[in-house]
Amino acid sequence: MNVPQTVAQLNLDLGPKARTVIHAASKIFLTHGFNGATTDMIQREAGVSKSTVYAHFANKETLFLAVIQNECAMFTASIQDIEFTPGNINQSLRLLGHAYLNVILSDSALALYRIVVAEAPRFPSLGHMFYRSGPNVVKSMVATCLSHANNANEINLNDINEQEAAEVFIALMRSELHLYRLTHPDKPVEPSLQERWTEIAIMTFVRAYGVH
Repeated sequence: MNVPQTVAQLNLDLGPKARTVIHAASKIFLTHGFNGATTDMIQREAGVSKSTVYAHFANKETLFLAVIQNECAMFTASIQDIEFTPGNINQSLRLLGHAYLNVILSDSALALYRIVVAEAPRFPSLGHMFYRSGPNVVKSMVATCLSHANNANEINLNDINEQEAAEVFIALMRSELHLYRLTHPDKPVEPSLQERWTEIAIMTFVRAYGVH
């Protein structure tokens, strides 16, 4: 797979037709994977001409990058408005945890993750861009929340910084449930299990870094 442009060079026209193409491409890529998807399939799904597709996206690779960016933006949107609430670190972490699990355990996020992991060895730029656009953005959001909590003396991070603390919390949240869903696509995680795991992760984190 050849990368025609770096992510920074992608200058996407996100007008109505381009958004229609991206929406159709997301459905095709997430259903069939990168190799199984074709521009003909995307064009038919979008209900536009092939020339319209190529007017906005030079080739399938560029369109795939645009889909990844768009999907990551939608995933992180549900988390970006969560703010630290002084006086209740558990509730702040609970809001973050629920929002994060709702994203990573969704069918679309799991499909995207599988595609990126499969293609990254041959297409490292895709993996890098996915990480920057998705996981790294979420990590920064969580780090900001933990920084406020640290400044309010609700947690004590000791010898680690906010970014590292965010990595610890995210790893606690993601761990078992994410692996289970990746390996059991036919078995959704029950809401009660998601609730229970969120509380376990919060309890573990607060025991380690909470102010007692």
